[in-house]
Order: sequence, then structure tokens, then C-alpha cells
Amino acid sequence: MKFSTGLITIDKDAQVAVYLQITNSIIGHIRQGTLKPASPLPSSRLLAAALKVHRKTVVAAYDELYAQSWVDVYARKGFFVAKNLPDVSPRPINNTVKQNAYPLKTHFDVAEKIPYPGLFNDDKPRLLTFDDGFPDTRVAPVELLVREYRRFANYHFTQKYLTYGPEQGSANLRTELARFLGETRGLQVSADDILITKGAQMAIYLAAQILLSKNDVVIAADPGYPGANEVFEQTGAKLKLVPVDEHGIDLNAVEEICEQKKVKLVYVIPHHHRPTTVTLSADRRMRLLELARKYRFAIIEDDYDYDFHYASSPILPLASADYYGSVIYVGSFCKTIAPGIRIGFMVAPANLVVQATRLRKMIDRQGEHLLEEAIANLLKNGDIGRHLKKANKLYHERRDILCALLKEHLGSWLSFKIPDGGFAVWVKYADGISPADVAERASAMGLTINNGRDYFYHNTVNHPYVRIGFASLNPKELKTAVKILAGVFKKLSPKSPEV
Repeated sequence: MKFSTGLITIDKDAQVAVYLQITNSIIGHIRQGTLKPASPLPSSRLLAAALKVHRKTVVAAYDELYAQSWVDVYARKGFFVAKNLPDVSPRPINNTVKQNAYPLKTHFDVAEKIPYPGLFNDDKPRLLTFDDGFPDTRVAPVELLVREYRRFANYHFTQKYLTYGPEQGSANLRTELARFLGETRGLQVSADDILITKGAQMAIYLAAQILLSKNDVVIAADPGYPGANEVFEQTGAKLKLVPVDEHGIDLNAVEEICEQKKVKLVYVIPHHHRPTTVTLSADRRMRLLELARKYRFAIIEDDYDYDFHYASSPILPLASADYYGSVIYVGSFCKTIAPGIRIGFMVAPANLVVQATRLRKMIDRQGEHLLEEAIANLLKNGDIGRHLKKANKLYHERRDILCALLKEHLGSWLSFKIPDGGFAVWVKYADGISPADVAERASAMGLTINNGRDYFYHNTVNHPYVRIGFASLNPKELKTAVKILAGVFKKLSPKSPEV
């Protein structure tokens, strides 16, 4: 078949280099059967003139085709489609060949093993966001972190941290973290009891994959954290949901399930439960540990924001009083520093840590060694501790500002309890106002706020609750956001007083 230069189209504004566009186009037509084995290709001069590109660009494309064995080269004759390629019946070009485009769908079957929606997408322009409860990245100790990176860059042994390291995580970080957890949480652990992960979410996933099999029973709170529930269900486990009150997860409901079924795992957020912000009371903590001992179930204690408590000293974690090896303690620096700093950890008995480390190696050979060493130095130098003191003071002030604004301007439309810690307030709308309607109208006015649909798992009832984050907004932004929200409520509930 004679080659037509019209078969090739190029886009000089595309990210793909022009010579690769020519290469990929010719390969595509060979695969489609429009270019047969042993077919001649035009000279580099003719093709360059036809495509209005430099001859060296076409030469580079032909060189690439030759390197990949798509073409044969004969002295004084030129380039030909390789004769040893299979002969493919031609198919319509317009329906099968898309220039410089990746297929939208696989040609093979892909089962929906991960059916859960809600992938994070943050490319929409917005004025303000009442998020789910995140730290303010503007006050993150980035300069200190960069300082540690520079320090390692100047060391003659920097190369050591740019090659493979321990799958369990940096020994320095695990040692410093063990000390930090002992000082702040009363955990008597060593470096061997810790696995470094990319955030608490990875720690939850690893524990679930190791512990759970199809039809195993897992207990979690409702409302609760859907990110954990999805992990448990993905293993094939059966999720049993129990209610939450002002003292935390309902342990009477937990024990009732344990009396009826073999429970493999209980997932709990003891401090500032997500989303309700309540703290599991001391007596319930001790009872939960006794239930774990009696019924031999594992506890995943997700303590993602333990360090941020404003009312008093926080209650020590379950893991600090675990004498039987029932608790898997997970946490992270994603809230301590910033969500983009993906350093988390799992603390557990050695036999589980070994299994989790082996599984983690299959997924992700190791963490970011240099980052882990930098975080270790921040812990060792006391920089993390000093940052936490400043951040606690700042977020405490912002909590009080938001709560005062909500009472003053929105008291007729919502109710809430001031949280003892964390980054958000759990709010209940009044007068049958729909969180979805509020979210839609607020978005049109430049404010992003949750629509309330994700808090109660597998429950489509329109609950009147919303979690409003305060930590990531400064006082001026909080005032503006509340003003926008007040305008929304005024439109939805005209009978309420004006702001």
C-alpha cells in the first residue's frame, strides 16, 4: 500500500514532541492495517515538506521507529514497514485511530471491585470553603521542613537517603516517634512497634487487609468516617453500624452484636469523633478494652487529631492502657503539619507490624526516606512540639470566633455544641432546612460547604447535620463565610430575623 502523508496529523501545541507524534501516528496506522508490512515510507525530505516540519524532526521519528523495530532500513532505498510484522486487515481510520489521544476505556473487562464514589477533585475555583476540618496550610512549618531538606542536601551521606531504605520506615523517625508518643500519649513503645505509612488511611487499609476476610463482622459508628467503612467493605467484611451519642460510640450496641456474632474488628475514633466531634468517655474506653479482651476482637484506634485539644488535657489513648494486645493505634502528621505531608503511622504488636510491613512492601516498596528523616529531625529538635503549641493556640481562637459568629448570626437556624478539640463544629440545621439546598445556594454565592450526604453510611435519609471546619480559615475569612451562610439561610427561611 502506498503511503499518504495525509495519514499523519500533528499538533505543534501539544505536550507530546512532534517527532513522537509522527512516530505514534505511523505505528497506529501499522497496527490498524492501513500500512502493510514491507510498505515503503516517504523520504524524510518529502515527509518533512508535507508536514511543514524540519527534516531533522522526521529523521528523529524514523530513528525511533527503527529503534522499536517497526521499520526496516535499506541502503539507497530508504525506510519500509518491517516485513516480519503480522498482516492486519484495514479498519476505518476515523473510528479506530485518534491522534495523540489515550483510550477512554479498556478493551478488556474491568470489574467494579472498588465501587465507591467520591474521588477528590479540587480544581474548581472558589472564594471560601467550610471544609470538613483541615489545618491551615498557611501556618504549616514549611520553612523548618525545607531547612532539614537543605541540611541533608549538604551532607556527604545524602545518597544514603536517596536509595532504598527500611520498608518499616526510617529507623530515626520510628525512634523519635516512639519517644514523642511516650511523652504526649503515654504509649510505652519502641521503634520496632511502629510502621511508617503514607497517612492514617494506609494504616487502616493495611490492618484491614491483614485481619479481615469475607463475611467477617466489623463494627463502626454511624455517623462515622466513610473512608474507613469503604476499606472494610472492600475486603468482603460485613459492616455493623452502631449509634454515637455525646459520650461516644454506644458500647451497649457493640456488646449486643458481640453476643450474637463473632466480631473481628471494632473501628473507633476516640478523640473528636468524625464527624460529630465528641470524645469517647474514660469509662467507655475501659469498657471497650474489656469487651475486646472478652470477645477477642481487634480495635483500630484512629487518633488522627489527638494533638489538637482545647478544653483540657486530652484523655490518653486506648492503646496506652492496652495490656492484652487488642489495639492497633493509627495516626498521622497530615493534620499536625499539612494534608500534603503524607506521613502516618501504625503502632501494634510486633507480629502484626511484621505482616503489615510485608504487605506495605507489595504496595509501595517504602516511604519517602528523605522526608521521613526530615520529620525525624523536626521531632528531635522539638520543632514539631513548638509548632503544635502555636497551632493549638491559633485553632483554639478560631474555634471560639466561629462559634461566636454562629451564635450571633445563625442562632435561629442552627444549633451546635462547642467541641473540646479538633478542627470542626458539628452543626444541626433547624426548621427542616436541607443541607443540600444550603450547599447549592452557598456555592452560587462563593462558599463551599458540605451537603450532608456522606456522614451516615448507606443511609439516604436527608439528615439535618453538617460539619463545619474552622481551622483553615482566618478570622476575616470566617466572618465572610458566616455572612454568606446567613444570606443563604435568610433566603431559605424568610421568617427568621435579618442579620
